[in-house]
Amino acid sequence: MTIRPLHDRVVVRRNEEEKTTAGGIVLPGSAAEKPNRGEVIAVGPGRVLNNGEIQAPSVKVGDKVLFGQYAGSNVVKLDGEELMIMQESEIFAVLEG
Repeated sequence: MTIRPLHDRVVVRRNEEEKTTAGGIVLPGSAAEKPNRGEVIAVGPGRVLNNGEIQAPSVKVGDKVLFGQYAGSNVVKLDGEELMIMQESEIFAVLEG
């Protein structure tokens, strides 16, 4: 199944967080923070401006992105995988390199 977000929304797959600290301590799932990095899976056509034009999004499918702790409060399950749907403005940066 595919997903096509509308307007300026972006679908992001959250990266898995490491379960062990740098000191070798294993963290249970309840103690580990949710990661704030992910990969863009789908991008909407863009934001509609007041004059009716569409502003193209700054991110594209495959981009590795950073987002805030409370970004993407809309989580959906698609084919057994949890995906986050957020507005493009909730993305802080694209990771390059």
